Amino acid sequence: MALSPETRDKLRRVSTATLATALFKRGFRSQMIQGPLPLHTPTESMVGEAFTVRYIPAREDLNTLEAFRDPSHPQRKAIETCPPGHVLVFDSRKDARAASAGAILVGRLKARGVAGVVTDGGFRDSAEIAALGIPAFHTRPSAPTNLTLNHAIDINVPIACGDAPVFPGDVLVGDCDGVIVIPAHLAEEIAGEATEMTAYEDFVTEKVAEGRTIVGLYPATNPASLEEFKVWRAAKGR
Repeated sequence: MALSPETRDKLRRVSTATLATALFKRGFRSQMIQGPLPLHTPTESMVGEAFTVRYIPAREDLNTLEAFRDPSHPQRKAIETCPPGHVLVFDSRKDARAASAGAILVGRLKARGVAGVVTDGGFRDSAEIAALGIPAFHTRPSAPTNLTLNHAIDINVPIACGDAPVFPGDVLVGDCDGVIVIPAHLAEEIAGEATEMTAYEDFVTEKVAEGRTIVGLYPATNPASLEEFKVWRAAKGR
């Protein structure tokens, strides 16, 4: 199910914190990818469908530099086949001792219109990747080539990334707090609810800055808070 432009736009304007709460309401507790943070501060949330790469531990007789000469090598193939607007996600087994990719490959993703890249390992050339401007999330810089530790075994299959389940086509949203995974069939519903939640949270933030207590306001246990929010919302065009 393709992500609609309207849903994509809504998700760009909400936080992973708000999305985590919306998912928690539905019983989802493990959708936040643990570990990866952005290489540069995003101006808006990264949004895109997941396209995955799965690594297993490297085996010395298979993982030589000659492996990269094969255009069907899963890591290389993923770089050239991840669809525009999607997010490339690496299952690097939460191990950053070797890089999941480097600046040249991430630069190729940017040139192809990919929405972002995420790993629960590390990236090499991290400063160069940060300068590219494409949303990129990792746990820490890592100079060694992925071949020293990881064997790319498959693409676009279900993976674990930072303890979160990621299925191809799931919707990833990333901001300063990290990356969250929204099951594809819930993306539109979650985006709508998170947009509503964000409007109320912005109202609350403004009132708290004015000195208001959170009692009865957050959560809105006092009906008067909701009535005041309606007036605020109309005035703000929200």
